[in-house]
Amino acid sequence: MDIIKVLQEELSVGRGQVEAAVRLIDEGNTIPFIARYRKEATGSLSDEVLRNLDERLKYLRNLEERKEQVLSSIREQEKLTPQLEKAIGEAAALVEVEDLYRPYKPKRRTRAIIAKEKGLEPLADIISLQMVNHPLEEEAEPYVSEEKGVSSVQEAIDGARDILAERIADQAEYRAHIRELTMKQGSIQSQAKDGESSSVYEMYYQYEEPVKKVLGHRILAINRGEKEKFLTVKITAPDQEILRYLEGRVIRKNNPYTASVLKEAVEDSYGRLIAPAIEREIRSYLTEKAEEGAVRVFGKNLEQLLMQPPIVGHVVLGWDPAFRTGCKLAVVDETGKVLDTVVIYPTAPQNKVEESKAVLKRLIQKYNVSLISVGNGTASRESEQIIVELLKEIPQNVQYIIVNEAGASVYSASKLATEEFPEFDVGQRSAVSIARRLQDPLSELVKIDPKSIGVGQYQHDMNQKHLSEALEGVVEDCVNKVGVDLNTASASLLEYISGINKTIAKNIVAYREENGAFTERKQLLKVAKLGPKAFEQCAGFMRIQNGKNPLDGTSVHPESYEAAKKLLKQLGYSPEELAGGGLKDISRKVKDYAALSAQLGIGEITLRDIVKELEKPGRDPRDEMPRPVLRTDVLEMKDLKPGMILKGTVRNVIDFGAFVDIGVHQDGLVHISQMSEKFIRHPLEAVSVGDIVEVKVLSVDVEKKRIGLTMKL
Repeated sequence: MDIIKVLQEELSVGRGQVEAAVRLIDEGNTIPFIARYRKEATGSLSDEVLRNLDERLKYLRNLEERKEQVLSSIREQEKLTPQLEKAIGEAAALVEVEDLYRPYKPKRRTRAIIAKEKGLEPLADIISLQMVNHPLEEEAEPYVSEEKGVSSVQEAIDGARDILAERIADQAEYRAHIRELTMKQGSIQSQAKDGESSSVYEMYYQYEEPVKKVLGHRILAINRGEKEKFLTVKITAPDQEILRYLEGRVIRKNNPYTASVLKEAVEDSYGRLIAPAIEREIRSYLTEKAEEGAVRVFGKNLEQLLMQPPIVGHVVLGWDPAFRTGCKLAVVDETGKVLDTVVIYPTAPQNKVEESKAVLKRLIQKYNVSLISVGNGTASRESEQIIVELLKEIPQNVQYIIVNEAGASVYSASKLATEEFPEFDVGQRSAVSIARRLQDPLSELVKIDPKSIGVGQYQHDMNQKHLSEALEGVVEDCVNKVGVDLNTASASLLEYISGINKTIAKNIVAYREENGAFTERKQLLKVAKLGPKAFEQCAGFMRIQNGKNPLDGTSVHPESYEAAKKLLKQLGYSPEELAGGGLKDISRKVKDYAALSAQLGIGEITLRDIVKELEKPGRDPRDEMPRPVLRTDVLEMKDLKPGMILKGTVRNVIDFGAFVDIGVHQDGLVHISQMSEKFIRHPLEAVSVGDIVEVKVLSVDVEKKRIGLTMKL
């Protein structure tokens, strides 16, 4: 198999681009580094395309490895023919290889193997070739043998039929056709397992849908319902059509002596061996595709969440709401430094509202708090009411925002949080996290296992290894897109930088603490275990503000410093001028990129990137994202009326819609059918997590806590 050609066709890119990307990956370069600093080689392939390429490359290489194992096994059995070798070599998927290998694969003691041990294979051959000119009982008579365990003619015929059934089941061509037919014409069905008691799976109690049309989120829901023993699930196939097909392939002559036993062998082969295996394969395939889709959605949601713009310049009061144990508060300054922590009890059962307000007024006045960040968990609604009352009573201009606190409790109980705040309890740490994730979502959320951030669907039912790898890739891409300040970044943030692992990240922080702030990028080479290769991978993503070299504050890679200095000199600038916020008119001075890039000895794409960076050094891509909605008042569910138009924040996107926070504690659902006037295949075509959208209320069900919204205004 020409892997490069396969990748080229699948990704719709040039062969040279694929060859360059594969070579760079094999040389140990990271995806963020290749995407940002090797555009010339790859033709500007994005990090998303490169990750897809990397994943498929691993699959195809595993496929080739499996082919070699299979060929070696069949060769050892001395059963490898040129035709079989060619078929295995051309197989495009693992399932095809396994189908071809099935007849030669070592098996446990099947009925067919037992029949062969009894010497019944020659009888099976005679029946298969339909070389019988008299009643089958006469043909089977010589195979009756007490010694071999064949006590009757019928037992001999039954054994031969078992051998034939297994042969039919082992035919790769038959299995491929039956699999395709079942995929095209089959249905997936589910029913309530024990009566029809009320559960979240009620819509699947009498459910049937064509296999080719079933959506991923339904597969994952059905799987979970089956796992939790609420549902029984099966795949129905066009059985009669499949049996006619098999009979047509197996019964090639109208021989009255063999037709019935061959028909029985076909029915037994399909019912006992083929159908259950095909059902397992199809369910596995549907689950795999559903998981891939869910991982993509989770990844896209996570990316949008991580890339939310920081809210800078505010002293923030983080509020972790609760009932019995009290609401934990933490005040952090503009840099994220913790100034104070306290516990108040404004909610049930204590209901110390006035006492809590007095504490809040003191904190706001003492620290000039201008923003309150409230977690959206238990007692969030009650806390919000108290905050709104408070804001009406104080002269200061303070706003609040409800933030998604998913993962805050996971972080606060983690080893990392214990090391960061050894003197705090879990509640205090959680309040700090809730405050900081508003100030800089990316820096704070990287401390939490991506799976715990809660912007996916059915994540606990998926292949956890695959999910973790995909989400860590998303976090890595986000961190490297933004870059980090080398002198302030935590080890948690640094470990996601290209070329840096947990150990090196800790070593960077340790070096910083021992030697003071980094003054230039090349000092990284003095960090323990950070060698030239790691430096090449990470340096461009590390920023140093006000260092010795102004270029260290940009995303220009050190390998391009000489070219950048020549460019500045040629256009009449000095590197020091970068410190003033960038060279706003530099792009207008470059008249001919092709000629200038040749003169500087760099690629044209690299030159354009350098010019763009010098124009606005250290630009933050998050600045282009929508700002969160800050509030000073509160709505209740009972205040909502159909027809009301509100502004809200998209909290989660799933296969069938999006949940939008409109400020009433309960997120409303915009179904995919209510997202756009034009047809869309997936909600991500219309919205992303963090988007600020205008919605109209369609329906309100206070009892079931359901709000229906539309974006069709």
